[in-house]
Amino acid sequence: QVQLVESGGGLVQAGGSLRLSCAASGSTFAINGMGWYRQAPGKQRELVAAIASGGGPNYADSVRGRFTISRDSTKNTVYLQMNSLKPEDTADYYCHADLRGIAGDEYESWGQGTQVTVSS
Repeated sequence: QVQLVESGGGLVQAGGSLRLSCAASGSTFAINGMGWYRQAPGKQRELVAAIASGGGPNYADSVRGRFTISRDSTKNTVYLQMNSLKPEDTADYYCHADLRGIAGDEYESWGQGTQVTVSS
């Protein structure tokens, strides 16, 4: 089992920046890829950014060029640097991990979410 805890959310002015962190604990050896999703009021949860172990990042078109995802494997932590924030970035942001068990079974874990509010 892997637990994910997000931090770094808050209220920021349009054009400002925030850095989200996601700390993993438990069976962290099983973590393959990690990523960030967000869910705005009245909308479905969507992928924001993802990064595989030893691989390059992928971004949603709406955040490409503004957000940067990174991962520190030694600290079992993934980050999301959010620059040039827009009001439409307002959402609950969730950390996500893809995991592979010792037998090769794939499963996933979700964090509890952290709120990001961008004022206009």
